[in-house]
Amino acid sequence: MLFVYIGGTVGTEMVRQFIGSSKGADQAMVTALILNIALILLIWRRTTALSDEVDVYRQAEVRAQHLAMTDPLTNLFNRRAVKEKTTELSARASRRGKSIAFMMVDLDGFKKINDLYGHDSGDLLLREVADRMRDVVPPSSIIARLGGDEFGICLVFEPEYPETVDRVAEDLIEALARPVTIADADQQVTASVGIARPEFDCDSIDMLIRRADIALYAAKKNGRNGFSWFENGMEIELRTRNSLEADIRAAIPNDEFVPYFEQQVDLATGELVGFEMLARWVSPVRGLIPPDDFIPVAEETGMIGDLSMSIIRKALLEAKNWDQRLTISVNISPVQLKDPWLAQKIVKLLVETGFPANRLEVEITESSLFKNLNLAQSIVGSLKNQGIQIALDDFGTGYSSLAHLRALPFDRIKIDRSFVSSMDDNAESAAIVSAIAGLGASLAVPITAEGIEDESVIAKLNELGCSKGQGWHFGQPMSIEQVRKLLIEKDMLQSRKQSYKKSSVSDDMISGGDKARAVS
Repeated sequence: MLFVYIGGTVGTEMVRQFIGSSKGADQAMVTALILNIALILLIWRRTTALSDEVDVYRQAEVRAQHLAMTDPLTNLFNRRAVKEKTTELSARASRRGKSIAFMMVDLDGFKKINDLYGHDSGDLLLREVADRMRDVVPPSSIIARLGGDEFGICLVFEPEYPETVDRVAEDLIEALARPVTIADADQQVTASVGIARPEFDCDSIDMLIRRADIALYAAKKNGRNGFSWFENGMEIELRTRNSLEADIRAAIPNDEFVPYFEQQVDLATGELVGFEMLARWVSPVRGLIPPDDFIPVAEETGMIGDLSMSIIRKALLEAKNWDQRLTISVNISPVQLKDPWLAQKIVKLLVETGFPANRLEVEITESSLFKNLNLAQSIVGSLKNQGIQIALDDFGTGYSSLAHLRALPFDRIKIDRSFVSSMDDNAESAAIVSAIAGLGASLAVPITAEGIEDESVIAKLNELGCSKGQGWHFGQPMSIEQVRKLLIEKDMLQSRKQSYKKSSVSDDMISGGDKARAVS
């Protein structure tokens, strides 16, 4: 307004001066006009600068919000954003009369890629997985990387047709299973998927995601490379498993795990030649628990190493007092076979307990050989160098080849009980037992047959050349006290023999003293 007033006044006087009707504008007014113009230019420049700053701040805020909501590696939403976006999608779907399903996706075998080829290759795989997910799921879906190799997907579907979600899950699993080129080689990972929907007693997004996670655990337990919908029984099962895990963790330092022993018999003579050690859990709350109930949990949680070593220690201390002709066999979990220090740990137990290495037989399951053959060779070699015997357990159930039998110098092959126990009723089982026995004979490796349950099988195994056998026909697994009682009956308890010898020497000395006194 000031500019218009001054400009109008000065302009009018200048026009009048031009036509000769005035002496010209007042100098003060001209100066004011110039200052006013300068002020307007200054304000315009400052306003422009402020506008640019506001734009920069707005862009920075948008960028910060994007970074806060997005996984930088895959450009998917992150864990922080997935709840908010799922809530928004659920509200929109509800207004349209539709429902949502939440998928938890976990890659099977991703750690192997990271370990073999490095984290850069792992990042490449994750970006490829993200791209394939975008191609498969409907465009309106929410896709998020929740961390590591775990992803979350929320999609809309018609409540009456949940099979559409099944088709998306199947397509997703198929797409992710296609090979990815890493380090000039095709690598393959699979995916396990857990799915949950909010209609069934699910009152929050947090609960929806947690139920999808529980369903994911079930999918992995069912063999991986598949999907499972959440069911209420899964949550109960998971709580039971978590309770069992906590009890196992507390039971190890409390020495609640003890060895049981199954007899091994010379099939030709019927003589007792050794025992196989089996794990049992004597819980003050749960009672006597068989290994099938706790070994899988111990393996999954990484507790199997400490648990196994504590039981083997007890078994070796006990077996040290047996007749020196008796051997003891111990099973090694496939998880333990991944430990490069396993051989040193076993040798350390032998030193600490004073148990002779030549009386110990370590059993390795056939299926565990393919996890890492080179490491298995190193462990087996170290054990054999100490004089420990090595047995291939559960032979016939895995995929061993003659090459593996040559690569690992086994001292014994054990035929799986499933074939031996069904020899009389199943011609295929009888043929497999005969083939394994023939293989052992050709390689000069003795054979032990597991699962012997009646007398008729023993004659057939003898004919085939099986040297040792075990099974419930010879008695069920026994506790330490029951083994001691059996060995006392057979006069095969070393400590008892030593006590008898000491008492005999003392009696001779007493008798000798009496004779000396009589002579004197």
